[in-house]
Amino acid sequence: MKKRDLIIYRVTTGLLTANMLLSAGMYFFIHEIAAEMFEALSFPGYIIYPLGIAKILGLIAIWSNKSKTLKEWAYAGFTFTFLLAISAHINAGDGGYMGAVVALIFVIASYIYNRKVYA
Repeated sequence: MKKRDLIIYRVTTGLLTANMLLSAGMYFFIHEIAAEMFEALSFPGYIIYPLGIAKILGLIAIWSNKSKTLKEWAYAGFTFTFLLAISAHINAGDGGYMGAVVALIFVIASYIYNRKVYA
């Protein structure tokens, strides 16, 4: 059971990591497109770089296992980010909320199996 939990934890956390690195990469390397998307969702463009940095730092906190408190905060930050993204996409009516829903599922699964594996 423990080995299966570890595999599920690593797969879901890996999928979350891929999602976050792709979005952070878009924020840094395709900034114009990210700025247009943020403006369409009524978010200011100046939060793009800090959000990209926060995503990378959150991933480091989750994978490093140095501090349980820091890891909990990273999971909480990702959860709030995806809940706000879902809400923003629904309010904008652009139909782009499913990516955030999938990412939220990855966060929840990663968190649950992190608790099972490292408890």
